[in-house]
Amino acid sequence: MLVARCLSTLGAEKVGEMAFSSQYEIIHKQLYQTLEFVQIIREEDNFPSDHFFDVRDSLKKIRIEGSYLLERELFDIRRSLDTINAIVRFFNSPTPSLYPYLQELTLDVATFPKHTKQIDGILDKFGDIKDNASPELSNIRRHLAQSVNSISKTLHRILKTAQSEGLVEKDITPTMRDGRLVIPISPAFKRKLNGIVHDESASGKTVFIEPAEVVEANNKIRELESEEKREIVRILAAVTDQIRPEIPEILHSYQFLAKIDFIRTKALFATGINAVLPNMEDKQQIDWIRAVHPLLYLSHKKQNKPVVPLDIEFGIDRILIVSGPNAGGKSVCLKTVGLLQYMLQCGLLIPLEERSKIGIFKDIFLDIGDEQSIENDLSSYSSHLTNMKFMIKNANPQSLILIDEFGGGTEPQIGGAIAEALLHRFNEKQSFGIITTHYQNLKTFADNHEGVVNGAMLYDRQAMQPLFKLSIGQPGSSFAIDIARKIGLPEDVITEASEKVGKDYIDMDKYLQDILRDKRYWESKRHNIRQQEKRLEELSDRYQSHLEKIESQRKEIISQAKTDAERMLSDTNAVIEKTIREIKEAQAEKEKTKEARKTLDSFKQTMNSLQKGQKASDRKHQTQNFRHKISDTPIIIGDIVRIKGQRTTGEVMEIKGKIAVVAFGSLKTSTKLEQLEKLSHNQLKKESTRTSTKHSNSVDVLSEKKLIFKPEIDVRGMRGEEALQAAIYYIDDAIQCNAGRVRILHGTGSGALRQIIRDYLKTVEGIKSFHDEHVQFGGTGITVVELD
Repeated sequence: MLVARCLSTLGAEKVGEMAFSSQYEIIHKQLYQTLEFVQIIREEDNFPSDHFFDVRDSLKKIRIEGSYLLERELFDIRRSLDTINAIVRFFNSPTPSLYPYLQELTLDVATFPKHTKQIDGILDKFGDIKDNASPELSNIRRHLAQSVNSISKTLHRILKTAQSEGLVEKDITPTMRDGRLVIPISPAFKRKLNGIVHDESASGKTVFIEPAEVVEANNKIRELESEEKREIVRILAAVTDQIRPEIPEILHSYQFLAKIDFIRTKALFATGINAVLPNMEDKQQIDWIRAVHPLLYLSHKKQNKPVVPLDIEFGIDRILIVSGPNAGGKSVCLKTVGLLQYMLQCGLLIPLEERSKIGIFKDIFLDIGDEQSIENDLSSYSSHLTNMKFMIKNANPQSLILIDEFGGGTEPQIGGAIAEALLHRFNEKQSFGIITTHYQNLKTFADNHEGVVNGAMLYDRQAMQPLFKLSIGQPGSSFAIDIARKIGLPEDVITEASEKVGKDYIDMDKYLQDILRDKRYWESKRHNIRQQEKRLEELSDRYQSHLEKIESQRKEIISQAKTDAERMLSDTNAVIEKTIREIKEAQAEKEKTKEARKTLDSFKQTMNSLQKGQKASDRKHQTQNFRHKISDTPIIIGDIVRIKGQRTTGEVMEIKGKIAVVAFGSLKTSTKLEQLEKLSHNQLKKESTRTSTKHSNSVDVLSEKKLIFKPEIDVRGMRGEEALQAAIYYIDDAIQCNAGRVRILHGTGSGALRQIIRDYLKTVEGIKSFHDEHVQFGGTGITVVELD
C-alpha cells in the first residue's frame, strides 16, 4: 500500500528499507516528519510533487571518462534537480518554518543552480537539443534545412512531371526510405524514371526510386546529419564533463528526494486510515482509545460497514488474558495491538484517538497462526513450543508478548498446565503481553495473581452475535452451548454433551454469562444515575442563584427607596427655602409672591405624583429625552462614548473626518462616528450604580448563555475591525461562562487577523495564556485561549 503511493522508485526503495526501531529519538523524529507532511497535504496546494525521477543509474554510468548523458537523461536530471530546488525553497521560506522536522532535512542539500542553467542553455522545454546549443550546430542545421528544402522542391517538380506523363498517380507524395527522399512508382514504369531503386513494398506493387537529380543532394544531407550527431555528442559530453566531478553530491541530493517521497507516502497513507500522533513517551505503555485495525478499516470502508474500535489499557497489570467465543474478535484484538505497535515503531502514524498514550517496546514476540512444517517435521504444537522456548529465553520488562490461542494444539489438560506454567514465567519476567485462550485455568490464574488481568470479548446472548468489544476486568465465556444451539445442532447431542461436561461447568459458564449481562446492566444504570445527579446539581445551583438574586434585589430596592426618600426630602427643603427667599426679596409684592407660590404648588404636585407611583414609562421617557439631548451634541476629543448597542465605554483620543480613534482600556480601535453614542458624566455614574442590579438580573441570561455557548469562533473572511469586535464580545462571553478553554479560528493568510486578535488578548484580564493550535488541527491558523 505504501509502495503504490510512491512517486518514484526512490521512495519505493525507502519503503523497502523501513524497519522496526526501539530508539525513541529516531521514532519521534520519523513520526513528526510524517505529521508535518499530513499538514502539508491538508493545508498547502503548492508543494512541488512533479518530476520525482530516479536518475541514479545515469549518474553512475558517467563516472567513466568519455561516457556522456543522453538528451532524455539530461532532461530528467534537469527537471528533478529543479524539483529538489523547489522543495528546499518551500521549507526555507522567509517566514518562520511551520515544518521544523522537514526543514531539518534540507540543511545539507545542494541544489546545483550552475548545472541547471547550463542544461537550460542546450535543451528546450521538450528536452531536445536547441539549434543554438553551439555555433557549429546552428550552422549545420541551417545548411541541413536548406538542403532538405532544395531536394523537396526538386522532387515535387519531378513528381509533377511524372504525374502528367501518367507514370505516378495523382495522390502520391514523396516519402522516406533509409533516410533518403524517394518517389513511389509502379514497377512497370521504373525504367522510365531515371534514378536508383532503393526499396519495394511487401506486395511488390510499388518500388521506391531516388531520382538521379537528388542523389548528390541526399548524400549531402546524410553527411550533414552525421555532422549534427557528432556535434550533439560533443555538446552532451562537454556538459557531462562538468557534472561528473559532483556526482557524489548530486546523488546525496537524490537521497533527500527519496526521503521526501517516502515521508509523503506515509502521510498519504495516514490520511487514508485517519491516523494521528497520540501522546508518546519513552516508556512501555499502552493506553489506547478507539484503536482501529487499518486493514479492517479499509476493507469495511469499501463495503460501507463500521468498524468497532478497541479500547485497551495496561495499568498495574501488565499481561491481559483475553477470552470469549470463537469469531468474537479475540484474534483481531491481538492483531490490532501488534500491527499498530509495529507500525508506530516503524515511524508510521496509527489510527486511534489523539488523547491516547503510546509507548516504545524493545521487542515484540509473536505466536500467531499455525506454523507446522513438513520440511522441519514440526507439528502445530511443536512449533508453538519452539516459540515459547525463544520467548522465555529473551523476554524482559521491555518486551511485548502476543500469543493467540495459548496452549492450543494438544491434549487440553496437559496443554493448559504447560500454558499456565509459561504464563507464570512471563509474569515473573514482568513482560507486557496479550494472550487469547479458552482455558479455564488461565482465567483463574489471572484472577489470583497480581500483574495478570482477565479480559472478555463481549457477546449478545439475546441476538446471539458477538459485539467485538473488549471489557477488561472479568473473564469471557465461550458460549459453546448457545452457539451450538444457534447453529442447529440436534438438541439430544447438546444435552448429552452437557451431561458429560457436568452440571457444575454448565452452571459456571451460565453464571459467568449472567455476570457479564448484569455488569452491562449496572454500568448502564450507573451512567444514568450520573446523568441524573449532574442535572440535580445544575438545578440546585440555579435555585441557589435565584435565591441570591432575590435577596440582592430586596436589598437593592430598600437601598433605592432610602435614596429616593432622602433626595425627595432634600429637593423639598431646597424648593421651600428658595420660595421663602424670593418672597422676602420681593418684599411682599403680589405678582412675585403669586409666582413663587405657583412654583411651589407645581413642585408639590410633582412630589405627589411620585409618591402615588408615576408610570415607569413616563420616567423612562423623560430620561431618554435627556439622553437624546446629550447624544445630539457633536462628539469631540476627550468625550466618553460607547458603540451603539454595547456596554463597554471608552475615551475619544483622535478624530479623522468621520472616523474616531477610541481607547477601550489599553486597546485602541478606529470606529465610524455614526456608530458611537456620547455619554454624560451623570449617565456614567447612574449606570455604574445600576451595575450590581443588572448583574443580579443577568443570572438567568447567563444560564441560558452557558447552554448555547460554543467553544470556538470563526472570524475568517472578516475585516480587521469586524474580527476584533467579534473576538471582544466572544471573549467576554467566554469569561462569563467560565469556558476554561476556547479557540479563535482566524486562518493563516497574511497573519494580520492573528496579530490584531493576539494584541487584544494581551490586554484582557482573566486570560491565563494563548498559543497556536496543534499542527494537526490547524496550527497557526487557530489561536487557543486558556482562561483562568
